[in-house]
Amino acid sequence: MDKKLNLLFLCTGNSCRSQMAEGWTRHLKGEEINVFSAGVETHGLNPNAVKVMGEVGVDISKQKSQHIDEFKETHLDVVVTVCGHAHETCPLFPEGAKVVHAGFDDPPKMAIGFKSEEEKLGCYRKVRDEIRAFVESLPAALGL
Repeated sequence: MDKKLNLLFLCTGNSCRSQMAEGWTRHLKGEEINVFSAGVETHGLNPNAVKVMGEVGVDISKQKSQHIDEFKETHLDVVVTVCGHAHETCPLFPEGAKVVHAGFDDPPKMAIGFKSEEEKLGCYRKVRDEIRAFVESLPAALGL
């Protein structure tokens, strides 16, 4: 690849899945991908996402929840939607960025009903590991 790919992960609130995807991409593919994440809303950084990423040596605690509008002037090659709502409401990008959907379960919703903290964190770990597998397949998984 001659130049780095500009990739944005888009989710509803930019608090969990897109944040984990940004962290994994920076950690695993930082030499070939400029990565960003945003939401169609901003919900702040999910502390359980920070915790489970930290367990595997990826610190996302300094990342911030950003709104998609903050990237209006950013050239993006690819936007990866990581939830159905973001995919359905994904805005058009003037530079003609390719939009790819890679849906992942929502850890906070999965954790509803579990009593113990360990069971709840298990939901986050499952999605964290699924996102890692996706990121490891980049950029080939994007069909570029």
